[in-house]
Amino acid sequence: MHLNQQVLRIEGLKKVFRSGASELVLFENLSFEVGQGEMLAIVGASGAGKSTLLHILGALDRPSAGEVYCAHLRLNSLSEDAAADFRNKEIGFVWQFHYLLPEFTALENVAMPLLMRGTQKAEAEKEALRWLGEVGLSPRSHHRAGELSGGEQQRAALARALITKPKILLADEPTGDLDSRTADAVFELISRLHREYQLSSIVATHNFGFARRCHRVLRLESGRMEEVAPETLAD
Repeated sequence: MHLNQQVLRIEGLKKVFRSGASELVLFENLSFEVGQGEMLAIVGASGAGKSTLLHILGALDRPSAGEVYCAHLRLNSLSEDAAADFRNKEIGFVWQFHYLLPEFTALENVAMPLLMRGTQKAEAEKEALRWLGEVGLSPRSHHRAGELSGGEQQRAALARALITKPKILLADEPTGDLDSRTADAVFELISRLHREYQLSSIVATHNFGFARRCHRVLRLESGRMEEVAPETLAD
């Protein structure tokens, strides 16, 4: 783990939602850094802003104030096209719901990010098959998404997130819809791929057991963020 090498820098982040004349300040003055090879957990109650924060870090949303830097890029200054290019090259996303396309096979779903880049179909499918092997789904590669179990769907979603070889993995409650045994297997898989591919991972989770296994934990509460020692989290 090379935590001296900074991957993301967040400075004074604020997000406000407006409805008519009223304002809801979801969070403000959030500042932290993410190092290369670090696995960072973000914990907090539902509605605290964890998902919105991940959307901002992944250039899917813009903050109301503050800055997000990835290397030399100031993310909230990127155009829509530049932000899409950044996401395709640098970020892997895994959500609580897998968002696999039901009419396509696991192989086709995993290959899709490469096909969207313009990679030839044969090459994209070869790489997709390799990634399905990484997540233990080679025998299920030609099954449609709806024919996979919940755990298999989430593993396929993880393969799809990583096929572009991103530097950063953003995972929003990636085990939230799974039973405890399946959830543990999926988290172990995320941890292994994080290590083997030297990712920088940010995992929003309600599961304190998983958060304790991360390098650092940030708690988002009442619009503020504080770092807590992983071992202090109690179920």
